Amino acid sequence: MSFSTIDVRKTNAGIPVIIEAIPSARSSGYLVAVRTGSRDESSNIGGLSHLLEHVVFRATKTRTSFQMSKEIEGAGGEFNAFTSKEMTAFYAVTIKETEPVAKDIVGDIVANPVISKEATELEKSIVMQEISMVENDPEKYIHDLFDMAIWKGHELAQTEAGTTDTVRNLTNVDLRNYYENKYKAPNFTVFGVGAVNGDDVVEWSESIFDPLVGGNYNQRKKPDVCNSGYTLHRRNEDHCYMAMGFKSYESDNPKINALKILSIILGHGISSRLFQSVREEKALVYSIYSMVNQYTDAGHIASFMSSTSENVLEAITTTAKVYKQLKDEGLTKGELARSKNIFKGSLIRSMESTEHRMFRLAIDTMTSGKSTTLEERTATLDAVTEEDVMKVANEILDPKRLNVVMLGSDVQNMKDFSVDQLDF
Repeated sequence: MSFSTIDVRKTNAGIPVIIEAIPSARSSGYLVAVRTGSRDESSNIGGLSHLLEHVVFRATKTRTSFQMSKEIEGAGGEFNAFTSKEMTAFYAVTIKETEPVAKDIVGDIVANPVISKEATELEKSIVMQEISMVENDPEKYIHDLFDMAIWKGHELAQTEAGTTDTVRNLTNVDLRNYYENKYKAPNFTVFGVGAVNGDDVVEWSESIFDPLVGGNYNQRKKPDVCNSGYTLHRRNEDHCYMAMGFKSYESDNPKINALKILSIILGHGISSRLFQSVREEKALVYSIYSMVNQYTDAGHIASFMSSTSENVLEAITTTAKVYKQLKDEGLTKGELARSKNIFKGSLIRSMESTEHRMFRLAIDTMTSGKSTTLEERTATLDAVTEEDVMKVANEILDPKRLNVVMLGSDVQNMKDFSVDQLDF
């Protein structure tokens, strides 16, 4: 794809419209982000945002679910949605020639959902199966359990899907009230990416979303918690899943790129320090990797791994030794440049997809308030120095803020484990 520019506009009602027109693109993507997610729910309605995301696809005032599917697929495209802790997003991507279909269907889903009792009950059943599926997939579930530990006492600890108990008790009246309160102009941001025309995107946004006014803008409380400790979630299987992580930075923090490079050095790919030390040299784990999660006002960096029960303690202590070696000795020759190229490679490859480019633009805009081009992102990445990475490492990789979570059996040598015994 050719270089693009990002055009930031507003509708007459003040709805932000973010346009990234790509001259060489042959596909068009439209996404509507609603600034509400699981952190904006009280505990008794956990999962409501996610359930509503499901239900609006069942029917609009003009289309059934089947009709929507036929139209979008017949246009050579696809549509879907996702819910996170801070946003709910609805999108469609089609080929350039049929792009009006994408706009029409996304607008219809967001502006005209029926939200019937029957649809709500059907989707509740599906969502409860989804919750069960995640809880029975330990590689995914360990991420939810880690969030529950590090953000304990704050709404960020709540999972996007909620629990089977909270979802079971939700009604279509709950969903309709939530929709009328949240799906309004103060919470909308519209995105058009690929083969799109900026004037058309704004005109469409004004005609469909400007009339939806009068909702409430979510008021959020910054997490002041800095939990630390060890949490065991019992699972009657020999294989164990572990997370080791630290509270870090919010999305718009100037140190965020240095943090991401630190995460790559620690645990991105088979050349990373953790993969080489914990798996290749000692064969303690099957998988191990690090990642950064970021929100508007918080974030964390964490390493995730899995092993048989007899290897758990040594895997954890070896991971801590990798943290210590990096802090004590700094980066090796060429490590910073290699890590930047890994970051750039992943970023550039993903940008060759209109859909992925649209997701990146939406997530960045909704969490950091910044809409940046690929070229701007790589430029800020190039500016990160070894000193920047080491400052972040020494600040964040602090035993006093370490959270260790395990999903597994009662491992004998972990019975008296404490994070205080890890020295790094």
